[in-house]
Amino acid sequence: MKNPLRYQLSEYDCGPTSMLNALAFLFEREDIPPEAVRNIMLYCLDCYGSDGVSGKSGTSCAAMMFLSNWLNGFGKIGRLHISTQYLSGPAVNFGQNSRLRDALRCGGAAVVRLDLEGAHYVLLTGIEGDEVNLFDPYAGGPVQPGVRVVSDHPAEYNRIVSVRNFEGNSLYALGSQAGREAVLLFNTETELNEDAIEYII
Repeated sequence: MKNPLRYQLSEYDCGPTSMLNALAFLFEREDIPPEAVRNIMLYCLDCYGSDGVSGKSGTSCAAMMFLSNWLNGFGKIGRLHISTQYLSGPAVNFGQNSRLRDALRCGGAAVVRLDLEGAHYVLLTGIEGDEVNLFDPYAGGPVQPGVRVVSDHPAEYNRIVSVRNFEGNSLYALGSQAGREAVLLFNTETELNEDAIEYII
């Protein structure tokens, strides 16, 4: 059974919420081990706010990289049929043959760090042409040109966003190349290979 994707509980937990949503999107509820849920929450929210309070600056890139590596190892030992790739800098882009675009075409998901009035993590779940299916865990987030709000796919996405938005300076922009980050996630039992993609196209 697939669970609907969830919204963040505070102003700061977009990172762990998006990672949990990636698991919910890729796997059936009964296939997700509680250890994965626990460790996602354990490893995230590691940044201190200006007032010295833990978690008040959300989740660091280092924590996302560590979590990506942990999930990949978790998959290799057979605890969950998952594989991950951590991307940063110029590798995070929507070029025609980019790893990010290919992951979405293969049935994978991506947790991406965006510039949304500050760093913000969202989940990407698919791409059709130059439009990306996105789940923003921040309820009631802003809407601008190039962004459509949808409510009829609660287990997949709540926004459809133009690729131009990611590469530009508008809502959901990836930001400067130096600060870009993405975790690509795959269910290794359902991931499409390149031959299947060419056949579908």
